[in-house]
Amino acid sequence: MSRHASLHIIVLAAGAATRFGRPKQLAVLDGRPLLMHAVGRALEVAGSAVSVVIGAHANLIAPVLNRCNASVIVNRGWEEGIASSIRLAVQRLPGACDGAMLLLADQAGVTAADLQQLADLWQRQPNVIVAARYAGALGVPAIFPRVLFGELLELRGDRGAQVLLRRHTSRLAALPMPAAAQDVDTPDDLKRLIGERQTPAGGVH
Repeated sequence: MSRHASLHIIVLAAGAATRFGRPKQLAVLDGRPLLMHAVGRALEVAGSAVSVVIGAHANLIAPVLNRCNASVIVNRGWEEGIASSIRLAVQRLPGACDGAMLLLADQAGVTAADLQQLADLWQRQPNVIVAARYAGALGVPAIFPRVLFGELLELRGDRGAQVLLRRHTSRLAALPMPAAAQDVDTPDDLKRLIGERQTPAGGVH
């Protein structure tokens, strides 16, 4: 494409966090809610072209997003699974959007630099899927070109975009991103992450 391709980032944060025992989107990491780390990184990369999908605990989570520059989408059908959030967000993408990045709110290890690398790789080939490679597989964060938005709208249940990654191997570029394997599913995951961040590099306290 001769022009700069238009990217929109979708932060998926509608889950009930049953394994965490409370809304993990609001769990505090480095002084602010876990969700705001993901949203902040998305805003760094895409400016205001960011949507955040919330669902379970929306009444508690929405106020945290009041002062940020992202669009907030409330998924009333969140109990169906992650596919419902993807469909809802894709339906609301602006008409000029050339690609959509899917990002999970609990991928606490992913940095803005990681997302920027993904975006830069996609800009060089905006008609392909660009996905993170970690833990021996491909996954999100991943960017899907507009030509595949229809297939994202066909997703159902608790199956995310993995099915598209498997279906379109011939039009897919991978970016090594080991930090994407670090997600927060349980309180122990969060404690471990906090401990790692408090330990100085190269040694113990």
